[in-house]
Amino acid sequence: MSDLEEEALGVIQSHREGVLQSDLWKLLDIDSRKCSRIVKRLLDAGLIERIEFRSDGIKTYLLRAKKRAVDPGLILAGGEVLPCIGCDRECDPAGCTLLLDWIYQLALEEYKE
Repeated sequence: MSDLEEEALGVIQSHREGVLQSDLWKLLDIDSRKCSRIVKRLLDAGLIERIEFRSDGIKTYLLRAKKRAVDPGLILAGGEVLPCIGCDRECDPAGCTLLLDWIYQLALEEYKE
């Protein structure tokens, strides 16, 4: 992926509600044709979705980042799910004993391999 494509994806991801394609090329300071090519590559890669949108009677597209599935291996250690999922504590992650124990289990698994 090119630097400009990464920048475009970052802009789209930073707008949870989406960003209009007609605004994206202005935000990236590029022309609309170049933006269209970037959007097509991001669409083809399955990284974004494009929804037809009318603004003041002019057709444009709303661009949203697709949510990617989480690799279960990233939230499991020692058969235990990341303790932060579903946790109702309001703690500092750096001092959370549940999280530190989980990270320790993850390190042990890595060491064993």
